[in-house]
Amino acid sequence: MSQIYEDYYREITDEDGRICGIETQWGPHFNFAYDVIDRFAKESPEKPALLHLSALGEVTRFTFADMKRLSDKAANALKKLGIGKGMPVFLLLKRRYEFWIAILALHKLGAIAVPTSHMVSAEDIRERTKASGAKAVICVNSEHICEKVAEAVSGTDITVLSVGERFEGFLSFSELTEAAPEEFGRVETNVEDSMLYYFTSGTNGAPKAVIHDWSYPIAHIYTAKRWHGIKDGDLHLTVADTGWAKTAWGKLYGQWFLGANIMVFDYERFYAGEFLKILEEHRVNTFCAPPTIYKYLVLENLTQYDLSSLRNVCTAGEPMPAEVARKFREATHKTIRDGFGQTETALLICFPVGEEPVGGALGKASEQYDIFLADEDGNPVPDGQEGEIVVCPKNGRRPAGILSGYLNDEALYEEVWRGGHYHTGDRARKENGLFFYIGRTDDVIKSSGYRIGPSEVEDLLMKHPAVKECAVTGFPSKTRGTVVKATVVLKDGYAGDTKLKTALQDIVKVHGAIYKYPRIVEFAEDLPRTANGKISRAAIRERDRLAAQKYD
Repeated sequence: MSQIYEDYYREITDEDGRICGIETQWGPHFNFAYDVIDRFAKESPEKPALLHLSALGEVTRFTFADMKRLSDKAANALKKLGIGKGMPVFLLLKRRYEFWIAILALHKLGAIAVPTSHMVSAEDIRERTKASGAKAVICVNSEHICEKVAEAVSGTDITVLSVGERFEGFLSFSELTEAAPEEFGRVETNVEDSMLYYFTSGTNGAPKAVIHDWSYPIAHIYTAKRWHGIKDGDLHLTVADTGWAKTAWGKLYGQWFLGANIMVFDYERFYAGEFLKILEEHRVNTFCAPPTIYKYLVLENLTQYDLSSLRNVCTAGEPMPAEVARKFREATHKTIRDGFGQTETALLICFPVGEEPVGGALGKASEQYDIFLADEDGNPVPDGQEGEIVVCPKNGRRPAGILSGYLNDEALYEEVWRGGHYHTGDRARKENGLFFYIGRTDDVIKSSGYRIGPSEVEDLLMKHPAVKECAVTGFPSKTRGTVVKATVVLKDGYAGDTKLKTALQDIVKVHGAIYKYPRIVEFAEDLPRTANGKISRAAIRERDRLAAQKYD
């Protein structure tokens, strides 16, 4: 019996059975909510779709039939409020299960979902709702989110709905959904129209809104099948807030295409031991988390937990320290497989399931994309030389998963597609078919004529037992252009003194290269982060630019 995803995705193999290409296809009116979720609801109504665990330990389970019924009801409720095709609706729902109901409802309406981090400020919400022309905001009543939304939309006609406890002046999403009819007629959508906006922080300037069209979910079949290694009926857990594109990558489209049961843990604060107990008790099969999560997991005694149900583990979002990966593998016998992509794209590079990772490498190019490394003129660079990661059109068209535009910024879209290729702004080198990440174009450190990737220095620093977390950046220098600087967060019980500074510098000198060692080591309580939780080297650079006169 064929599976639903096979109608949209086909792997091409060579004479040895190796995958050498992937073809994707879709009709002009493909809509994930109708053509995947509702089809599962019809063909396998009792199939588990979502397992939600609250911070208090409450378990709520949903079948595909439940997801169809509830998304139909929510679509009717939102339609009654005037929400329709092409209208942007913001979702600030953290990890509440209502997020999945709401986004499917918006897909059924043909509306544009705008998942947003709950960590943004009222000013951020005001600017983004104005820029997008938002018609509504659905938010959870916790951590002052409703207060920020109320401040942001004051004086506008934006409809506001709350999830959880009632908030004065807001409509109740849950109550309206409960009261709405269960039957909802299909709204015809065009696959080339906008389906998602993701506001993402750039290297410089205000956040920009990435636009994805209705073909975007199809690109994540590869993410779930070839990277996560998901099989029909698996329980999959990706650690991500619903405001991040990582939710689209890891706990929505590809996983449901493959018939997985998506697990969501709605925790308030992260405790590594609690997380490990959940992986053990719920028998999670596939797991994906950013490197920061693994950094905390390896601080626990992993051998105390039964993780035998875990078949595949992955990471993405920022470079994985080699020392963390080693400790995790030694304790669990599970190898963390890296992956690379952007808010603007689906998964571009990874170690696919079944292939043993090579230390320091991101992996190989996804077979559904034509990817090469380019010099500053857009020409391919030879193996062993670094270049920018760029994506070519396939058969003359933009591949599924690559952004269809930037909101209100056609010039920026043309810039990233200059020369007929999509430019990621990320640099790597390629050897024997494997990509080795160097850093963002603006993160790459140029010092005394050398180009230094921050992640390779960070990997070396993480080998020291005192280092909890670190970020390597270039510090302005009158004589060298920039010098390497390490901002280091220490584990409890360690002092940031001259002796430790010298020890950290020596690790890089001995195990790396003399020109890569951090001439400046700053010990900090924490590292600055972007709204989606990634370490912000840009914030460190800006702070250092103002303080540069203290050195050299």
